[in-house]
Formats: sequence, structure tokens, C-alpha cells
Amino acid sequence: MQQRILVVGDIHGGLLALQEVLASANVSSNDKLIFLGDYVDGWSQSPQVLDFLINLQERQQCIFIRGNHDQLLLDWLEKSDANFNEEMWFKHGGEATVNAYKHISAEKKLIHIEFLKALRNYYIDNQNRLFVHAGFTNLNGVAFEYFPKLFYWDRTLWETALCLDKTIETSSPYYPKRFTNYNEIFIGHTPVTKINETKPLKYANVWNVDTGAAFFGPLTIMDVDSKEYWQSKPLNLLYPDEKGRN
Repeated sequence: MQQRILVVGDIHGGLLALQEVLASANVSSNDKLIFLGDYVDGWSQSPQVLDFLINLQERQQCIFIRGNHDQLLLDWLEKSDANFNEEMWFKHGGEATVNAYKHISAEKKLIHIEFLKALRNYYIDNQNRLFVHAGFTNLNGVAFEYFPKLFYWDRTLWETALCLDKTIETSSPYYPKRFTNYNEIFIGHTPVTKINETKPLKYANVWNVDTGAAFFGPLTIMDVDSKEYWQSKPLNLLYPDEKGRN
């Protein structure tokens, strides 16, 4: 059986949606899963999402990318950042996560800390396809990035792709050099619902797979070769008594 490579968008504590899309895509142990980060913050099951992913990697080839919300959770769990802005985090989904962790043991928290520490900033496969949560800024690619936090905080890569003049040839000196380093780039971070879409979108060679699961959108899993994709129900329907990040 040929191995599929499947990329998963931002989950934001929505375990029910994750389970739904894995079933819809008929994911088997032969498939390789690449998760683009933001496993937490928004819906009420952030600890359970991490437990699920930790167990999943025992029977499945998985690549876990670091998202900005994952780093925020790690900073909170470790109490390692003196400048951590808990109030701001609460406004962007952190409150649901903190409430969920009230019921999690100290031993389980340590397991989650180790998982979060082990997340990758990016992954490049053997077809020169880049998987990164948010983006990068160095013209020569991720290996030359001076500011690693931008791997999970940047928005300029997607914004540049959105507004790029489609008539500019890739060989033109005016074409953004960032887009020429990789055959394709797969990101999350900035939900496509911001431009009133709920399906994965490609601009330039950048695929955005964040379809707004933190808000009123579905969670998406996509085959990176065929571009076939499967989606959950909108998460506000799966968690009708919660607000997510809305």
C-alpha cells in the first residue's frame, strides 16, 4: 500500500474534530501525518488533544510542528518567561486551556511539557516541501532565519502570497525570493476564515490549511500529493456550549 502524506491544520483543543477528520480520511497506520501546530487554546480539550497525539505517535509516523499557542502553553506550564502576558493569552484561547488543566495531574503536566519541548520549528520533506506553522522572513529560507520565533508567529509570508501579482514570473527579480526556496509551503496560523473561506487555499506556492477550527470553521486534513481533503463539522457545532476563540 502506498503511503499517503497527510497534513493537519490547527486543532485548538478540538479533540472531537480531530477524531472526526482522521476517521473521514480513513487514516491507517501506513499513513504519515504532519501536524502544523496550535494543538491547544480555544476549545475545552487541549490536554486531551495532547494525550491523543502522544499516543498516536506510538502507532503512526507523525511530525509535530510547533505553533505559537503550543509555545504559550509551554511557557505557562514551565513558568519560565518572566514577561509572559497571561491576560493577553486568556483573550486568545488560553483561558479554556487553563481551566482544562485544573483537572490534570502534575505527572501528566510533565509528560505534556516534554512533548511540547520536542516539537519541531519546521520540517522539509524529500520533495523540498516545507511544513511550518506560520512562516519565515529570511530570503534564503528557514535554515538562515535569524529570529526562530517567527516560525510560529510570522504572518508576512501568507500576506505576501495573498497580495502577490499573479502576472509576475517566478524568474522575475520582483518575484519574492522566499517563495523560490521550496516547491511548496504548507502553513497554518492565519485562518482562511479571515477572507471568508473555509477550505484549504493556495496562493503562490503556499498552502494554508488553517480553516478556522478555533472559531466557526472546520478542522482540515489534506493529502499533500493529491490535494484531496476532508473536514470536520464546524467546531462550534461540536462544542455547542463553548465559545472557542469567538
